[in-house]
Amino acid sequence: MTTSLRTTSAATAEYDVAAHLDGSAAFFGAAANVIMQLSLAPVGYGVVESTVDSGKVMLHPLKRTRTTLTYLAVAMLGTEEERSAYRAAVDRQHRAVRSTADSPVRYNAFDPRLQLWVAACLYWGSRDLYERMHGPMAPDRAEAFYRHAARFGTTLQMPQSMWPADRAAFDHYWSEQLAATHIDPPIRDYFRDLVDLRMFPQPIPLAFGRFHRWIVAGLLPEHLRDQMGLPWSDTDDRRLARLLHAVGAVEDRVPKQLKMFPVNAYLTDMRLRRRLGLRLV
Repeated sequence: MTTSLRTTSAATAEYDVAAHLDGSAAFFGAAANVIMQLSLAPVGYGVVESTVDSGKVMLHPLKRTRTTLTYLAVAMLGTEEERSAYRAAVDRQHRAVRSTADSPVRYNAFDPRLQLWVAACLYWGSRDLYERMHGPMAPDRAEAFYRHAARFGTTLQMPQSMWPADRAAFDHYWSEQLAATHIDPPIRDYFRDLVDLRMFPQPIPLAFGRFHRWIVAGLLPEHLRDQMGLPWSDTDDRRLARLLHAVGAVEDRVPKQLKMFPVNAYLTDMRLRRRLGLRLV
């Protein structure tokens, strides 16, 4: 057992997650991933009913984007000290995110089971987009990426022990949880504004809203796409596959730091904010 743990730790230490991070994935996959996360009712109502106005994407889209991408950057690339600092900053925001007597479901932003689901969505979406853009990972790299992705949850309150033991265990958990997801009408209304980019001023929704809606439809699991009422065809599927493959081919030929942008830029921003004593969230 001791030898096995040391081997796993050594393999993790040698793994360079930056090789599997695409900055463009944050653009392509963000909204679809949010829909998956919030399709679990306690997560969805926790966001829709939240009284923390500073964290609402419809009110502060740029700030919310910075907070989310910084979290992903810190979780994947940050040191233990940086993860601890960002955890404390997020926790201050999350203290007010809990259900009331009028809430349709019970929820608490500190619930590690909900954090596990969010982390699972982030991992599944990251893996899905990487493979669409670059093809399947080699088995050893896929396993290393999976182990590293536990940090999506452990950067908050999810204990490492809750992360499924391996990719097969994860796929079982994912299938069961995804089958239980459903988009209630209040959550669907929130999603429609998000998908159509209504949080941004014109001409952004007019110029990019239709394309963004198409991307979101193509990256959603089928039953969630149907519940959102988003049309999709085999032709759409082939077009999206060609687009993502083309973007991936370009990213394979650019320097790593450019490929990771803007994720690495948000990590640099967080480090500068810490040094200057500014708010992280």
